[in-house]
Amino acid sequence: MTQRRDFLAAAGASAALIGAGPAGAQLKIDVTGVGARQIPVAIAAFSNEPALAAQNLPAITEVVRADLVRCGLFRIVDGGSQMLDENSSINYADWRGRGADALAVGSVTRLADGRFDVRFRLHDVARQQSVIGTSFTPGAGQIRLAAHKIADLIYEKLTGDKGIFATRIAYVLKRGNQYQLQIADSDGENALPALTSPEPIISPSWSPDGTQLAYVSFEKRKPIVYAHSLPTGQRRVVAEFRGSNSAPAWSPDGRSIAVTLTLNGMSQIYLLSASGGSAPRRITSSNAIDTEATFSPDGAWIYFTSDRSGGPQIYRMPANGGDAQRLTFKGDYHTSPRLSGDGKLMSYVARREGRFRIAVMDLATNDELLLTDGNMDESPSFAPNGRYLLYATTAGGRDALGMVSTDGRVRSRLSVVSGDVREPTWGPFMN
Repeated sequence: MTQRRDFLAAAGASAALIGAGPAGAQLKIDVTGVGARQIPVAIAAFSNEPALAAQNLPAITEVVRADLVRCGLFRIVDGGSQMLDENSSINYADWRGRGADALAVGSVTRLADGRFDVRFRLHDVARQQSVIGTSFTPGAGQIRLAAHKIADLIYEKLTGDKGIFATRIAYVLKRGNQYQLQIADSDGENALPALTSPEPIISPSWSPDGTQLAYVSFEKRKPIVYAHSLPTGQRRVVAEFRGSNSAPAWSPDGRSIAVTLTLNGMSQIYLLSASGGSAPRRITSSNAIDTEATFSPDGAWIYFTSDRSGGPQIYRMPANGGDAQRLTFKGDYHTSPRLSGDGKLMSYVARREGRFRIAVMDLATNDELLLTDGNMDESPSFAPNGRYLLYATTAGGRDALGMVSTDGRVRSRLSVVSGDVREPTWGPFMN
């Protein structure tokens, strides 16, 4: 796997318009762990929902249930086959007897213009009252998105944290000699290729608004950093300088991209305008390898990997340049720093007893927690709510993706039967 073999590696891809070619393979998800406490929730069958199946559309309730199960914090209470809409009278004692703390109900109705009227309400069973309700009018292709948004509302109301089911992920799919950069829903569904290439693809990086991906391409026989617009399929060159151009990372305001360049022979970190065409501004100055930059959420700091101490370790420095502070000391190999959305946690790859594992550090206390127990776990990426990490791992001799909660309790694995998946990155919240 790329980062384990060489934390400086950069590879490329040939670009294709998003949606071109066949849709990508869907990820299979296996949940292997749950939270310390699971909230019992019933999701009643939405009124009129069988009409969706008649049009080969997904059942909203099944998507919502799957989302809640996957995050590991909820236990789904069997609601039977009874359909309940948002105006139904609720027998709270009955649902309490079934063990539910919360009950979701709703309806779906096709409108004259072909869209659907999706209505939803969440009830607090113990308090015997409705606590939230909303409606959506999705088109047929947005039914799953509406369901993810409903799951987000349930998650936020019952946990206090913002839900991440309506977000997207990007990852690289390898089949035979072909590589694709896939964009998918957070559950792996609706996967489409943004890039297709006979060359490897690494280092995809989401823009803060979720409309672009930066990546490295070798299609011109040298590594070049591009920014790729997902809505239009158009792209522009960000870095095409002498030597290597690698490891792009967006600033939180979307105006700058940090890249690793070898303009002076040694890999160093530079800042460039995200719009392209600007001269690079060097922000690290060492005789070592400095790479894998990532910004703090407030844009004030850059975290990066450097071997200036003799082996790869993680450092922090002011985003405009300045003295670097070493952050990792517990082992001889730490790479791939990433920051949670609140800036409190840093994830990274740690080598322990010859195994590459995903760890998180509390930046206030420097306490470290090893989250995974694989041999080749890498490429950590925080969910936008900071509660989960997506990462690359191996399963059954194939490259797969793993998801783990930042307390290490909830674990799941995402894999594709007909290919290898790697280089994951979790997209931001979308408006």
